[in-house]
Amino acid sequence: MKKIKVGVVGVGYFGQFHVEKYAHIKDVELVGVVDVDAPRVRDIARRYRTQSFSHHADLFNRVQAVSIAVPTPSHYLIAKEFFLHGIDILLEKPISTTVEEADALIQLAHSKGLIFQVGHVERFNGALSGLEGKIQHPRFIESHRLGPFPGRGADVDVVLDLMIHDLDILFSLVHSKVKRFQAVGMPLLTHTSDMANVHLEFENGCRANLTASRVSNEKVRKTRIFQPDGIFSIDYLFQKLSFFKKAVPLGKEDHPEMVMEDIPVQKIDPLEAEIHSFLQSVRNRRPVRVSGSDGKRALEMALQIIQKMDDLNKKKK
Repeated sequence: MKKIKVGVVGVGYFGQFHVEKYAHIKDVELVGVVDVDAPRVRDIARRYRTQSFSHHADLFNRVQAVSIAVPTPSHYLIAKEFFLHGIDILLEKPISTTVEEADALIQLAHSKGLIFQVGHVERFNGALSGLEGKIQHPRFIESHRLGPFPGRGADVDVVLDLMIHDLDILFSLVHSKVKRFQAVGMPLLTHTSDMANVHLEFENGCRANLTASRVSNEKVRKTRIFQPDGIFSIDYLFQKLSFFKKAVPLGKEDHPEMVMEDIPVQKIDPLEAEIHSFLQSVRNRRPVRVSGSDGKRALEMALQIIQKMDDLNKKKK
């Protein structure tokens, strides 16, 4: 099997993990890594036995596919240039800074017949994959994505940093348009919101409550899905999936209770699964698991939430 020639643009916190995964895939040739931080990119290149470059254009005639893990404001221009050179892209989330940029990238990839996957890595979590075929008419969904301040990512709002994962997952589970929503958030350590809560109501009647915080002591990544036959509970950190259903103990018909059943799931490395899925699409020219349209949908909602929070905060001043 001919090896796929790949590169990684941006080898910061997330990008270095992309490099590591590609370097250990046998049907991949890691052609090179790119970053404006010269000492770091040279170190990463040495560590994974590849070439280092200072500009993404150095990869144009060398690779078939790239992972782009640069700061969000640079997503659009860099991805656009790779598409113009006929190169498939796995672009870290969020897809871009504006919906217009997202639209332009989606249209460009489509016009050139290129693979475009957005890096909503949580979609590849083993616990979430275990839900396949089990979701039926969810009525209420709640998610909590909390953790201590990481010291990075402070250039974006917590909605774009963390909550966007749960927005993407929510839209993959509820196939209906948002009817209305309420949102609240506030800055605590940065100039943007560090905690946020949003309540959404869908046209089909489903409701959802999402909370994101990067100023919490404990790291939590959980979702609960309420539907007529019971409650699914997902723990993304431990890749655990449980189901709670109504039970009526014999002789206690007036005292029903909820019993828990653990659902076996395959614990996997989500980023490794994401990259393998991307490479499979590159090789077979088949649709990706998380498309540009998926990324745009999550971004569009995230930006609306941020705008509503900002408007509310301005009124309070």
